[in-house]
Amino acid sequence: MALLPQILHSPHPHPRLAAAASPSRAFPRAPRLHASGPRGRLAASAGASGPGPGPSSPEPYPPESDDGLVELPLFPLPLVLFPDATHALHIFEFRYRIMMHTVLQTDLRFGIVFAGSGGSAAEVGCVGEVVKHERLADDRFFLICKGQQRFRVARVVRTKPYLVAAVQWLEDCPPAEPPAPGEDALALAADVEALMRDVIRIANRLNGKPEKEVGDLRRGLFPTPFSFYVGNTFEGAPREQQALLELEDTAARLRRERDTLRNTLNYLTAASAVKDAFPSSPSSG
Repeated sequence: MALLPQILHSPHPHPRLAAAASPSRAFPRAPRLHASGPRGRLAASAGASGPGPGPSSPEPYPPESDDGLVELPLFPLPLVLFPDATHALHIFEFRYRIMMHTVLQTDLRFGIVFAGSGGSAAEVGCVGEVVKHERLADDRFFLICKGQQRFRVARVVRTKPYLVAAVQWLEDCPPAEPPAPGEDALALAADVEALMRDVIRIANRLNGKPEKEVGDLRRGLFPTPFSFYVGNTFEGAPREQQALLELEDTAARLRRERDTLRNTLNYLTAASAVKDAFPSSPSSG
C-alpha cells in the first residue's frame, strides 16, 4: 500500500560498504505481517516449493565474538526490510546464489542493507529469515524472507565471494526524559493510525474506489512494531524508509511518520479539491 505521492530523501548519511547492490529485482511483496506458525526449515525442489522433512527450528546465529559482534552475510538491495515485514526476492547473481546455498544449509538468515543507485550501502539493515524458497533448475532461487532483528554494521569481514560483516544488534531505547502530553508512543501511535485512515480514505476516493470503512490498522500491535508496520507501507520512498529504520526511538519514528502522513494527507486533500472543482466531463462525439 503506497501512501507517499513522491520520494522523500533521508537526511541520514549512508556510509559506503565494500559492495554494491545486486541488480536483482524483488517480486511484488507479500505484506503478511505477524504471521504465525513454526519457524521451521522450508525446502523446495526445482519447480515446486514445499515444506522440508520436519519442523526443526533454525540453528542460532553464529556465536558472538569477544567484542559482542556477530558475523552476518549481507545482501545490498534497492529496498528496505523492516522487522516482521516480508519480501519476495529473485536470486540470480552468481555470488548471491552461493550465499543462498550457505544460508539455506545453516540458519536461514542473512542481512539486507539498502543500497541506492549510487552503489553505496547503508550501515543499518535488517535480518531476513527465509521462510519459503524454490530452487530452479538453473540454480536461481525464488524466496520469501521475513524481517527479524535490526543491526548496524561495525566492520566488513570479507567481500568475496559475497559480503560478510560483523554487526551489532539494534533495539529502540526508552526516552531519556518523560515525553510531553500527547507525545508518548501510545498517543503517537493513535495519531498515526488516524492519519493512515484518512490517507487511505481519500486515496481510495481519488482512485475511484468505493467508499468503505477502514478496518483496525494496529491490530493490537504495540507502538514499536506498529511503527515498523507503518514504515513498511511507505513504498516508493526507500530513503525515507531507511531513515525510519535507523531511528532507535519509537516515539521519534512515530513522530516522523505522523509528519509524513500529514504532508501526504494535505497533498491528497488538495488533489481531491481540484478534482471536485474541475470534474472530468464526458468526451463529446
